[in-house]
Amino acid sequence: MSHNHSTDTPVLAHESENSTRQTASTCAANTASQTALQANAAPTLSVESKAGLRRHLLQMRRDLAANQRAMLDAQIDQQLLNWWQVQRPTSIGVYWPIQAEADLIFAYRDLTAAGVELSLPVVQGQNLPLRYARWRPGMTMVNGAMGVPIPAEIEWLELPPVLLIPCVGHTALGYRLGYGGGFYDRTLAHAPRPYTIGISYSCLLANFAHDEHDIALDMILTGK
Repeated sequence: MSHNHSTDTPVLAHESENSTRQTASTCAANTASQTALQANAAPTLSVESKAGLRRHLLQMRRDLAANQRAMLDAQIDQQLLNWWQVQRPTSIGVYWPIQAEADLIFAYRDLTAAGVELSLPVVQGQNLPLRYARWRPGMTMVNGAMGVPIPAEIEWLELPPVLLIPCVGHTALGYRLGYGGGFYDRTLAHAPRPYTIGISYSCLLANFAHDEHDIALDMILTGK
């Protein structure tokens, strides 16, 4: 996949119409089995059921073909850059992709070239909120807690006003299913709450209960 970006205009090339149709068709096929799961789901899910759903969605994500994943990631890149060109936040908390999460490195490079301050989440402890460290593509990285890469030299920032939050799954109402550790929940419990952009794939749409205190993500980008 070719990404030829200028340094002053962060715009990704659009995928061809045929490629987009092919991606939508493949993702729709994956969604068919998920739709059946949603239809049979009870109004509330037990912890065991939610864990099973999490395993199912993670496997679906891992099973995406490489070319399909690349097209979806490019589409999410474009959606994110289009949003930024309207809203123009100067600081965004991003994430380092693990477990087949969407890889938005091309958007990160464009945002950095446009002068946006990026930062990565750093786990401080099992029951603590995340902290964010300044990051630029190309920086030296080391493995942090749970093996997630973090900058080798930490420069702490205040909690960014915008956070990109990867989703294992999501509902039609904008609620996120994560890995179960609660790190983002604890981070978002602090005021003022950042603007939250979930990053997912349309085939990871699911039906699961959310707690009373849960707050839906402000928006979710899925590449479609």
